[in-house]
Amino acid sequence: MIEKEDTVLVVVDVQEKLAKSVYDSDRLIDNIAILVKGADILGVPIIWTEQYPQGLGHTVQPLADLIKSPAIEKKCFSCCYAEDFIDVLEDLGRPNVLLAGIETHVCVYQTAMDLLYEDCNVFVVADAVSSRTQENKAIGLERIVSECAEVTSVEMALFELLKVAEGPQFKAILKLVK
Repeated sequence: MIEKEDTVLVVVDVQEKLAKSVYDSDRLIDNIAILVKGADILGVPIIWTEQYPQGLGHTVQPLADLIKSPAIEKKCFSCCYAEDFIDVLEDLGRPNVLLAGIETHVCVYQTAMDLLYEDCNVFVVADAVSSRTQENKAIGLERIVSECAEVTSVEMALFELLKVAEGPQFKAILKLVK
């Protein structure tokens, strides 16, 4: 079980040109927005990356408006090779990583594998990742599971972090998912 005190959300490369080309992009962006808002409500820090923003554009506006920290720029597929990413992650001191973003079979997959190597517990949010094709998304998730990362969903992750069905955080999360 993941705990909000031990978890960080990583949002990978949900950028203008990439986001338009992935399968079911509107649903993906909506689900990541719910996840980001939920993380904020629960006090879960967020790290986000942008793959070569000069060519692919910046993070889509609905998400960029929600995240308070600066994006980490990268030119590598795995976030773990981006300058500052591991330092930021280590400074947070949280072993559980919720992973969302694009593309499932490339940047999300490689980041998940490298985070496992860094001794993190990785939870890929299946309804908050995508690829240009459903097939590549499915293959990416299959490989991620075969390498011992966990797969979850937006609602499952938020309610697992929440733990109880009472109080202001519960009411705020409930509004997000309904």
